[in-house]
Amino acid sequence: MARDAEAAGLIKPLDDAERRQSRIDTMAARPDGADIWIFGYGSLMWNPAFHYVERRIARLHGYHRSFCLQTPIGRGSPECPGLVLGLDRGGSVQGLALRIAEDQAEEELDVIWAREMLAGSYRPAWVTLVDEAGGRFHAIAFVMRRDCERYAGRLSFEETADRIARATGRLGPCSEYLERTVSAMDEIGIADGPMHALRARVRALKRELEGHPDE
Repeated sequence: MARDAEAAGLIKPLDDAERRQSRIDTMAARPDGADIWIFGYGSLMWNPAFHYVERRIARLHGYHRSFCLQTPIGRGSPECPGLVLGLDRGGSVQGLALRIAEDQAEEELDVIWAREMLAGSYRPAWVTLVDEAGGRFHAIAFVMRRDCERYAGRLSFEETADRIARATGRLGPCSEYLERTVSAMDEIGIADGPMHALRARVRALKRELEGHPDE
C-alpha cells in the first residue's frame, strides 16, 4: 500500500536507513533509568501490532488528540482524503501506555517505527506521563509534525465529521477508525467527550448519506 501511494505521489515514505536512524536517535535521548513505554492515543490502543508486557492508563499534558493528519489511501482516497489522529499541541490527552520488555526492545521498536514512522508525519519524542495513581514516568509518543504536508490543521467540528463520514480507503472506512478508537476508550474507561460527540455526529451523517436520516 505504501509503495502504491509513493508511486502515485501521495506520500513520500522514509527509507529503512532514515527510520533506523530516527529510532537510534530517539533511544539515544532516553532519560536515565527510564523503561520503554509507548503512548497510544488512537489505533495503538486497539491494534498495537507489537508485544508488550504491561499497560497503564495515563495522561499526557501539553498535547491533545486531534484528527489532524490527512490520509489519501489507508482511510481515504486522493479524491476524498480521510483523517486519522495525531497529537497536536495544547491541552491534555488520556491514553494507554504500553511497556516493552528490554530484551525485546530492538525487535518491537523496529515494528513500531515501521508503522508510526512510515512517512515521517510524526516526530518521536520522550514525554512524561501521569498514571491514574499520580505516578510519573517517561514514554515515547509520536507527535504530529505541523510542517508535514498532510497536516490538516485545526478543522471545524463539522468539517472533521463530514470528512470522516465520507472517506473510505484501502484499510476501510474512516468512520471505522473512529468507531474502533472510541470503543477502545470505552473498554478501558477513558472519558473523552469530544470524541464521543464526534462519533455521534459521524453516525448521523452516515445515516443521511445512506438515506436513513431518522434511524
